[in-house]
Amino acid sequence: MKNIKYLILAVIIALTATSCQKTLDLAPEDYFGDGNFWQNESQVTNFMVGIHKQLRDNQFMFVRLGEMRSGIYSNVDRQSTSLNELPIIEQRIDENSAGITSWAGFYGPILQLNLFIQKTEAITFLAADKKNYLLGQAYGLRAFYYFHLLRTYGGVPLRLEPEVLNGNTDPVLLRKARATEEETLAAIKSDVNKSVTAFGTLASPAGKSQWSPKATLMLKGEVYLWSAKVYGTTADLAEAKSALNAVTGSTLQTSFANTFAYNQKDNSEIILNLRYLVGEAEMGNVASYTYSTFNFDNLHYKDSLAMGPLLVDPLVIAATNSMQIIQRYGYTFELFKAYNVKDKRRDVTFYDFYKVTKTPYKIDVRNTALVKFLGTISANKRYFTSDWPIYREADRVLMLAEIVNAEGSDPSSYIKQIRDRAFAPDADPTPFVNSTKDKNELAIYSERVKEFVHEGKSWYDLRRMKYGSDPLVFKSTSHNYGVLDKATKSYMILWPIEKAIWTSDPLVNQTPGYPTSKPAK
Repeated sequence: MKNIKYLILAVIIALTATSCQKTLDLAPEDYFGDGNFWQNESQVTNFMVGIHKQLRDNQFMFVRLGEMRSGIYSNVDRQSTSLNELPIIEQRIDENSAGITSWAGFYGPILQLNLFIQKTEAITFLAADKKNYLLGQAYGLRAFYYFHLLRTYGGVPLRLEPEVLNGNTDPVLLRKARATEEETLAAIKSDVNKSVTAFGTLASPAGKSQWSPKATLMLKGEVYLWSAKVYGTTADLAEAKSALNAVTGSTLQTSFANTFAYNQKDNSEIILNLRYLVGEAEMGNVASYTYSTFNFDNLHYKDSLAMGPLLVDPLVIAATNSMQIIQRYGYTFELFKAYNVKDKRRDVTFYDFYKVTKTPYKIDVRNTALVKFLGTISANKRYFTSDWPIYREADRVLMLAEIVNAEGSDPSSYIKQIRDRAFAPDADPTPFVNSTKDKNELAIYSERVKEFVHEGKSWYDLRRMKYGSDPLVFKSTSHNYGVLDKATKSYMILWPIEKAIWTSDPLVNQTPGYPTSKPAK
């Protein structure tokens, strides 16, 4: 039964350690007879390393959920566009074409975290600080996964125990209805606060590729900001602000490019990232945002006036390590044009190119390749091994700007930090000027959408940020960011579940508003 697929994963999955690149030996017995595991510190800490490997494996899912529906994707000049993601990009999702399946695959990691929490809380051989740090990581990561599920589906089945481990193997008994959004949010808040408590005064390490106390504080700030603005719990603004202000020691890089440079991993701006290294793992989806060298050969120019040479492989992607390079995804040219030409973020993020018909002269295609996460070249091969930030200082600064604006105060000092860095070493040609709350909100979103391309944030931003009483996700004459018609598509701010879920588990209902073939009870 599909609804227990993720439970079986919790029984049989083999976790891979990122640090030593070998599969962990979880003993030949499954979790019904796991007496050979959870016996020493090395086993426990390596299990947590494996959980982080799963987190990295979900990187592209975080992009799908957090970005693909935000109106910044284009179908111009793409290859192989018959993708599962097209219904997502074009807002054509329903139970027959949900875009993502099996609750985004997040219950596998969640069940592993449930197991880890239960086992680690019972352990007596770990030093208190070590045990608390590991539990802080586990509660923080579980809250992180459920927060993605909340923002995607609303209420979801809340599984907070390793049911299979605890002897529940009856598929019927494993069925679980969706909790309400309020119940799901409450569970997330509970976990994030348990993480804060477990970490206590323990410090975040220098390495930033595992969950840390600072990551939990960033998540708490984001969760409570969402609670305040989406659910109207305005008192949570103060909680969000307090959590974000408690994140200390991070600073913006003087150069936007340095934030993502392969040779500057774990720089001062990074709070939490997913680690990619030559010989270990690549962020392979980035290749699908570049171009096809076959199409480039003698067909495209860098210069829109067609004065430069024809392009062959300007980004040196043909020398890739192992991947077939075909552009399957791309951002709208309108997003590229939204940057001021002096904004350094533009060319660090995008490489623009043009297909031109000479007679009569006409630009047939305007397109961009994503260059923000190109990685590095080693031994004449390109490796897509830039780290992928989950949280960084720019996000903290702009969330604080949003909170201050929601409080009715002036967010200028926060926005100025982002814009000054964007134009450095030159002066900002159009400095932000404090205005109405609505205009300030649009200005903050404008910075976020340009700052966080391919970081999985813009869809969530559209849902959370507001113009008047409506989220920016709704089309409006007051701004050009909306992608859904409020009168007819307001239910689509949440995603549908595919038919197979409720077919296997009759307790699960379709997301409200979506047509469903599920028989009435």
